[in-house]
Amino acid sequence: MKTNHTYSFIILSVILLFCLVLNISLGSVSIPFFTIFEGLFSYTENTTYQLIITKIRLPKAITAIMVGSGLGISGLLMQTLFRNPLAGPYVLGISSGASLGVAIVILGSGLFGGALASVLISKWSIVIAASLGSFLVLLAVLAVSSKVRDTMAILIIGLMFGSITAAVVSVLSYFSSAEQLQQYIFWGFGSLSNLSWEELLIFFGLYTVGLLLSIASVKGLNSLLLGDNYAKSLGLNLKQSRFIIILATSLIAGTITAFAGPIAFIGLAIPHLTRQIFKTSNHKILLPAVFLFGAIVMLICDSIAQVPGSDYTLPINAITALVGAPVVIWLLVRQRKMMF
Repeated sequence: MKTNHTYSFIILSVILLFCLVLNISLGSVSIPFFTIFEGLFSYTENTTYQLIITKIRLPKAITAIMVGSGLGISGLLMQTLFRNPLAGPYVLGISSGASLGVAIVILGSGLFGGALASVLISKWSIVIAASLGSFLVLLAVLAVSSKVRDTMAILIIGLMFGSITAAVVSVLSYFSSAEQLQQYIFWGFGSLSNLSWEELLIFFGLYTVGLLLSIASVKGLNSLLLGDNYAKSLGLNLKQSRFIIILATSLIAGTITAFAGPIAFIGLAIPHLTRQIFKTSNHKILLPAVFLFGAIVMLICDSIAQVPGSDYTLPINAITALVGAPVVIWLLVRQRKMMF
């Protein structure tokens, strides 16, 4: 790692820490900076601030870091694997599978009667349904990837899976009530809040496994940039590398969708922002840089979504697009070409 990159990582780490503290301090109740450190490291009698920090704000901030970094890394893996700047973490249909699972629980619950429907629609049932939907699509994609040699064919098949699941969701929506549709739409907005420490621990465990798989695939990612034939000449096992990359992306993106909903833009834009700033295609540098950038951007978006000083919380999906899209357009126009 070059010295200038080392300085860049130090600066990004400091910015991440600042954004974390800022995110915890902002909300309907403003908390002074120094009070945050007292609330985190003090073991005295619980105060109102301490309860807000430890029960609400800190879990939400940690969720934002995992969601932003995870989606950024997933997008980087997919863009490198398919050598397509428009590829994102959901291009394999993982999000569509999760959406279908949630749609079956929420939109299909009316078929089971009111009493059973109230049991089916709960936080854990939605998480489990989204996880199962993602897992089933993952199995299908992995099965296809073992049979198909062309990487672009996997991309097209992933898009087809997304179209099929979207069609099923449309049919379920047609026969659903307005209340069920509203609940499903609200889930589609995405949310970083309402996760307990127990749920966050499960989220972190699955996220960590996906992150470790991503780190293990760095050498393969760098080789794939030069083309499949050159990667083979370097001794790379294409099928194995492709399997690990798809598994890592699916695990990270599927877990994020299950716990936080289908959050858009971050996975597509963060890798491009990172390349524009770091001016490198080496994944040993890009992977940690994307991790930091994704976490920082998501914390900033969440801080804006909280509408500091009010009781309103805007949909995180809307904020990620409104804040990030103009920045990406400006960077690309300024650079006049896209690094890839």
